[in-house]
Amino acid sequence: MKFLDEAKVYVRSGDGGPGCVSFRREKFIEFGGPNGGDGGRGGDVWIECVQGLNTLIDYRYRQHFKARKGEHGMGSNCHGAKGDDVVLQVPAGTQVLSEDGETLIADMTEVGQRVRLAKGGNGGFGNAYFTTSTNRAPRHANPGLEGQEMWVILRLKLIADAGLVGLPNAGKSTFLATVTAAKPKIADYPFTTLHPGLGVVRSDAREFVLADIPGLIEGAHEGVGLGDRFLAHVERCRVLLHLVEGTSEHAGKAYKLVRRELEAYGGGLEDKPEIVALSKADALDPDTRKQQLARLKRAAGRNAMVLSAASGEGVQEALRAIQAKLDAGDAAEAETAEPAAPWQP
Repeated sequence: MKFLDEAKVYVRSGDGGPGCVSFRREKFIEFGGPNGGDGGRGGDVWIECVQGLNTLIDYRYRQHFKARKGEHGMGSNCHGAKGDDVVLQVPAGTQVLSEDGETLIADMTEVGQRVRLAKGGNGGFGNAYFTTSTNRAPRHANPGLEGQEMWVILRLKLIADAGLVGLPNAGKSTFLATVTAAKPKIADYPFTTLHPGLGVVRSDAREFVLADIPGLIEGAHEGVGLGDRFLAHVERCRVLLHLVEGTSEHAGKAYKLVRRELEAYGGGLEDKPEIVALSKADALDPDTRKQQLARLKRAAGRNAMVLSAASGEGVQEALRAIQAKLDAGDAAEAETAEPAAPWQP
């Protein structure tokens, strides 16, 4: 299934049905009077967050969604039926933006969340509604109100507990394939990963979601390479695992390059908890490993882990470090959360 994280769709709610002009005409009933019913209300357009989706591919080939109109009112005080609603189903993490791409309409972060995008038009009143003591036989009815229409932009930001960042060929996809059941494409050339990947890590009887983000290069925030388009998926990650390729020319420079791109993008990425690791350690001799670790420590200002997804070295330690950061974040949130109000009858 192709990964699609942005789509533009047109939505329109249903028009309200017109009211009816009708009079009761039955034998032996001298003054029947008006009995025109009201028109039905137009259908609404809803957007709903559902489980089991992780892409917006459903909106690649269909971009127009229109709710049904309300039915006409009829005689004998019969009201028209309401038009059927239209529901757009999206994965968790989807943002709904207006056509300008900046105004946020809804942020769908929880499964089951439901937001109305366009309200259906009200049905028109039939002539029975306008009966008064001085106007016993009104001969007019209201037309139904028109529905609402708009173009909206759906933008998906994957929700993951931890995210893998780094330069191309830093070993992110290999690490994801090693610790999860995901099967990303792995090859020995840059930009093998063209779309973010997700996997569930199960370690020490614990679980968390890990996201593999396509590699960054210098100038990504200006559109170089794959640009910073996929960094939006890192915004919702709680912890970053920054992999620096051990076989690169200078590990410290590689680390600083990615950090500059994260800071240039903004969105709070530079402030997220970060774990730094020197990857592909199995391809390094002892002297090179020591030199690259020293360079990385000076650049990051902290000790770096050593791991190799191919040999398994340091993998479990990295997963435990991620889980420790997640637990620390949960504890901090619990401390700052307001205590629940005591129950009162």
